[in-house]
Amino acid sequence: MLTTVLSGDFPRSRWLAALLVTVVAGLAAAPFIFPGTRSLDVAARILVFILLAASYDLLLGYTGIVSFAHTMFFGIGGYGVGIAMSKLGPTWSSLAAGSAISLALAVALAFLVGLLSLRVKTIFFAMITLAVASFFQILASQLSDFTGGEDGLNYKLPELFLPGTKFAEATLFGVELSGRLFSYYVLFAGSLALFLVLLRVVNSPFGRVLLSIRENEFRSEAIGYRTVAYRAVANCLGAAVAAAAGILYAIWLRYTGPDTTLSFNIMIDILLMVVIGGMGTMYGSVIGATLFVVAQNYLQDLMKLASNATKGIALLPDLLHPDRWLLWLGVLFVVCVYYFPAGIVGRLRTRKAPPAP
Repeated sequence: MLTTVLSGDFPRSRWLAALLVTVVAGLAAAPFIFPGTRSLDVAARILVFILLAASYDLLLGYTGIVSFAHTMFFGIGGYGVGIAMSKLGPTWSSLAAGSAISLALAVALAFLVGLLSLRVKTIFFAMITLAVASFFQILASQLSDFTGGEDGLNYKLPELFLPGTKFAEATLFGVELSGRLFSYYVLFAGSLALFLVLLRVVNSPFGRVLLSIRENEFRSEAIGYRTVAYRAVANCLGAAVAAAAGILYAIWLRYTGPDTTLSFNIMIDILLMVVIGGMGTMYGSVIGATLFVVAQNYLQDLMKLASNATKGIALLPDLLHPDRWLLWLGVLFVVCVYYFPAGIVGRLRTRKAPPAP
């Protein structure tokens, strides 16, 4: 059963298995372990970015495609839901229509970009995707009648998703059975299902061809594989999953805007998550996204505690001031890349077991 669920791709490391079980169990029980609004929002962001990083790793880690348009597809998913809800009303049919149209648009754009650009060399393809993503971000800001411009869109969802909706007067382990709980578990189930789909894809014969293209595209072409077609399909699949992540995030936030889905900073964050976790390993997106989002949200709090604890010691309180959290996040990233060049998952999988006594 477990072999089928994981597509035969086991962690191959006790430490990695323990980390993965801890993350999944923590996310599954997050509403009950961390019932606060902020902590639950962090858990939801982890779920979204695990899926987003995994879809990007399909391109970068498994196929060798360097794309800067991933947030564009993420934004298409978010705006598809936002525009449908604001224009057609908070109904299930509106949600389904917005989701379907955004997924279709993301795949169509990815296919078009793939046909036009995947024959060029890596750096030129990266520049083309950056230009397309920048154009889409400008377009979203300018078409304010549809997208809300720089302010974005606030909208209502079907009643089941509303935080004020209560399914029962009783509580479960002290947590209200509300629309917020329902929204979180829709996000959890959707992210888990799509992650397992990606895990299946990379462990299929199709995934093996992608790895072959990443290692040596000319050799793959020489033995009969149409590498452009495989890369285009991978690009479309990654775009579809990124758009699905945008849909789930829009459902959770009940808001979409350029800063939450289309910002280039998000693209950099995704890249860092993939590199930290380990490129070419789907499990790397789980570890990388979890560490990055937790550090992004709680590093300032930890630094504030450390700064207060070191008062009276020269320089340390200033160095550990919460306003310098980005500096220390950068230091942590450099250290991580230096000591884990293959990512955390790659390092754990190659770690030798201690000799038997």
